[in-house]
Amino acid sequence: MKRILSGIQPSGKLHIGNYFGMMQAMIRHMDSSDLYVFIVDLHALTSVHDRDRLREGTLEAAADFLALGLDPDKCIFWVQSDVPEVCELTWMLSTLTPMGLLERCHSYKDKIAKNIPASHGLFSYPVLMAADILLYQAEVVPVGKDQKQHLEVARDIAIKFNNAFGETFVVPEPAISESTAIVPGLDGQKMSKSYGNTIPIFMDEKPLRKVIMSIQTDATPVDEPKDPDTCNLYALLKLFASPEKMEEVHGLYVNGGAAYGYLKQDLFELINEYFKSARARKKELLDNRDYLRQVLAKGAEKAREKASVTLDLARDRMGLKY
Repeated sequence: MKRILSGIQPSGKLHIGNYFGMMQAMIRHMDSSDLYVFIVDLHALTSVHDRDRLREGTLEAAADFLALGLDPDKCIFWVQSDVPEVCELTWMLSTLTPMGLLERCHSYKDKIAKNIPASHGLFSYPVLMAADILLYQAEVVPVGKDQKQHLEVARDIAIKFNNAFGETFVVPEPAISESTAIVPGLDGQKMSKSYGNTIPIFMDEKPLRKVIMSIQTDATPVDEPKDPDTCNLYALLKLFASPEKMEEVHGLYVNGGAAYGYLKQDLFELINEYFKSARARKKELLDNRDYLRQVLAKGAEKAREKASVTLDLARDRMGLKY
């Protein structure tokens, strides 16, 4: 049984890119793997400096996961900052991480290009991510295609540490579903809270329909052929529609007859129905926040047991035990 680990930031409303990029895969692994799922609030500090927003986002993220089907009795589910061992390991790993390795990371460059303020935390983000993964000796890490480079950084750091101090860390492997590697946002770019182009998972019907209708499309007339491979609306429909429905839609694109307005309405109805029961469950969970805190505290206790073993070994390898 392989150990699988992944986390998600509580930096805003979770969206369908989060769900198809990581959450769905993690929930499916509950019965077939040693599963670790966590809410990465320390990472969120690179963009969230509002105490109340971070607190609320953390509990909402927990409710989101549970509402979508995660069973805390079948995995270890916790909040990143509740395991302080990760911060110590981050420093230990940072002393081995070459500056050039971090300078080559595309995510940092992309965020700076989008005028997101540069900080040491944003720059060294991949080292903390590596510590998250290596601390629990994760074998497989489901990530979106945009996070693949960060996973490669974690692998490089693990190999460098093992070569310098002896076998200590498992070298993790990425798990990327090519069909959902990058979920497009409203504007066709990767769906991201940083870009403000998301479709939230738990949005109520009326605002959800408004968001879906704002998806950017080209000005090609309805009766003219269109290229489905370059249309973000088509890509989003593929995530929710049946194969039979997509065969019909594909024919409309390539032969003419694809009316974007009608297809957006179809997408709205599909998304609304897909998350309907989870939406109701989330409301129940947020009405019982003590239960959410108990679940996360129990998960953190389990996570610390695992983390302390790895950290103790790493400390010994580096000479921090005497």
